[in-house]
Amino acid sequence: MKRYFAMLMMTLAVNQPVWAASRTVTLAIPGMSCAACPITLRIALNRVTGVTATTMNIDSRQATVTFDDAKTDVEALIRATGDSGYPSTLIQGVSP
Repeated sequence: MKRYFAMLMMTLAVNQPVWAASRTVTLAIPGMSCAACPITLRIALNRVTGVTATTMNIDSRQATVTFDDAKTDVEALIRATGDSGYPSTLIQGVSP
């Protein structure tokens, strides 16, 4: 039993990237101007593999996105908003 547990732990350790981290960025989305825009953007961003949370602020026309940096990156987030009709730019960098 101890051997099985040790092998299981070894497998899990090898399959999990050590450098993966949760990151948060803020995107400026100037085209977000109506009540439906945040819904469309939230759906688009949540479809990106690795995104764990999205917060939309229609007043400031910004989206805050938390994601696993081992699964996606800022370029994929910007591409997702652009593909849904809302070009965006990074306004706040990646934070740990």
